[in-house]
Amino acid sequence: MDFVKLLEGKKKCACGRDHSCAVERVIIGEGAVKSVAECVEAYKNILLVADENTYAVIGEAVVNQLNEKLENKIVLKSEGYLVPNEDAVEKVQAVLTGSTDLIVGVGSGVIQDLCKYVSFNAGLPYQIVATAPSMDGYASVGAAMIMGNMKVTYSAHVPQVIIGDVDVLKNAPIDMIKSGYGDILGKFSCLNDWKLSRLVNGEYFCDYVYDLTYEMLDKTKDLGEKLLARDAEAIKTLMEALVGAGVAMALVGNSRPASGSEHHLSHFFEVTGIMENRPYFLHGIDVAYSAVRTQKLREELLALDAPTVGEKLTENEYENKIKAIYGAAAEGVIALQKKLGSYKLDRSGVYADKWQEIKEILKEVPTSDRLTEYLASVKLDMSEFEKMYGKEKIQNAVWFAKDLKDRYSVLWMYFETRYAK
Repeated sequence: MDFVKLLEGKKKCACGRDHSCAVERVIIGEGAVKSVAECVEAYKNILLVADENTYAVIGEAVVNQLNEKLENKIVLKSEGYLVPNEDAVEKVQAVLTGSTDLIVGVGSGVIQDLCKYVSFNAGLPYQIVATAPSMDGYASVGAAMIMGNMKVTYSAHVPQVIIGDVDVLKNAPIDMIKSGYGDILGKFSCLNDWKLSRLVNGEYFCDYVYDLTYEMLDKTKDLGEKLLARDAEAIKTLMEALVGAGVAMALVGNSRPASGSEHHLSHFFEVTGIMENRPYFLHGIDVAYSAVRTQKLREELLALDAPTVGEKLTENEYENKIKAIYGAAAEGVIALQKKLGSYKLDRSGVYADKWQEIKEILKEVPTSDRLTEYLASVKLDMSEFEKMYGKEKIQNAVWFAKDLKDRYSVLWMYFETRYAK
């Protein structure tokens, strides 16, 4: 992928906007870690942030590249998954000094989000040395954090430089490679949600960014077996697609091109898992499973001759449902939806008038059976999804994962036309 050209952005796009991305360099290839010294040349006092696992993989190699420019480092410890929450933020902020002029993260999703969040609030640039092709947030502006038991994506900034050493990436834990593949497969779902919202709500849409994201999906979707074999070229293609998806988000200034109903379900399982101290899958694996589940909703909608809107929940009924499902996070969920007024909207007329156009959009996603075949190519089995969460929790996610976000997706259409008290 030609990242030099991609990072130039696009002026006077047909969508009516100018697109730009503030990422300065993307370096993906064998031996890419050797580029670190050159990339940090302009800085004098660098803070390195990693966790125990990521530091063990490539931390010393990065330290050797920083040499005397390394002012401080923090290697975060955790039992189980490291969570990007208030505690983690405080630990990173505590090792910043008045002279720190750059943060270098060594890791993938959580380290990326922590560095993005802390550096933005401190007014500092940051660079990321990736340790796994596990998610698409490397080049996005959003920092996905767990704050107050809520999954909150803060608008922050992009990294100055992204470095992905294929020699490291191909040896990442296999579940993290599966996770990255799953995050890309999820684009079938989220891109369809974006088109759907354009039709139903008149939401802003960009064909250039849509096509760019779909192209990366198309290049990656058939690589499952090669990824399992840790084929270097396939891993490079996956990492490029993940970074490219992040650039697509940066080009429009939000996560719409890469996150929809499938991500909302994933966030639901993560948030409730953390609150209940129960296991959950890696983000991209949850996204992959959830993309199949949301596709089944589209197929159910496609079977309808006409949409029907059932009886709405009363405010009291709704709040009781949310409190039962979200526990400590319920007040934040309720406050968000009250602010948005989502439950006061009546889209029944739009659904009735545009039903045939809606169905044509819903038909564009591969069938749930085909998506299941893609998952099987990396040995992801839908029965494991059902075993992990159970039917009741998955159904609760279908009905109420949408409430975690301020974004329209097929989850809203399904709820508004299929929910029964």
